[in-house]
Amino acid sequence: MTSSSRTDKPRFSVKRLLPLIILLAVMAVVIWQEWYLYISFSKIVEHEGALKQFVDDYLLLAILAYMSLYVVVVALSLPGGALLTITGGFLFGLVLGGFATVVAATIGASIIFLIAKTSLGEPLAARAGPWLEKLRQGFQENALSYLLFLRLVPAFPFWLVNLAPAVLGVKLRTYVLGTFFGIIPGSTAFTFLGVGLQSIIDEQRTVYENCLAATGESASGTVAGEAVCKFEFSPASLVTTEMLVAFTALGVVALIPIALRKLRARAG
Repeated sequence: MTSSSRTDKPRFSVKRLLPLIILLAVMAVVIWQEWYLYISFSKIVEHEGALKQFVDDYLLLAILAYMSLYVVVVALSLPGGALLTITGGFLFGLVLGGFATVVAATIGASIIFLIAKTSLGEPLAARAGPWLEKLRQGFQENALSYLLFLRLVPAFPFWLVNLAPAVLGVKLRTYVLGTFFGIIPGSTAFTFLGVGLQSIIDEQRTVYENCLAATGESASGTVAGEAVCKFEFSPASLVTTEMLVAFTALGVVALIPIALRKLRARAG
């Protein structure tokens, strides 16, 4: 190999790593300042009336604000995506909330994909050993099916599926398509749960107030009462075994074209 061919390889330069450095710096500030804690069930309940009023008065602006927040959360790999999806259904309904969530999540995932691909993916590919190169080739041959599988099966963290295709050399168009269609079932399910969030809020409020009453505190609560009684809700509590099995089954269906292609190749 000549010296000119070696210099043609993408290198880990500061210029190439700058977008990744900025992303990590913003992420560190958000975590350090604990701004992500504002995405919580208690905050939604606290500002429930104001949020609904804002949606009624400024629907388009509310949708854009919601999508912008969702893009930031996904791009920075912050916790709270599931709760935001439920909130989207709560504020905008199944169709509008679901569509806004899928589009925003796809945009946020594409941002981190492009940053990772440019900063890490290309330089790693240029220096990849035979095993990684073989893995990249296999993934690229069936990239859309693999992406759909990874998006549909809930066993894989969303942030990991955002990064792995960048290292494995997936094209942006394939990544966007796989992400958009792959997250529709899960986003629709959580958005639908959000449509009925009001009943959950009322139930949790009753439990919270009964707890305060049982501890001898007023409904407003004191330091002692609030330490015992928590007004909380976890999206994970809404995930059923049947839902997980259904998503996994959809993921397996996405792998059928790969299996058929390999069977035909062996038969040939």
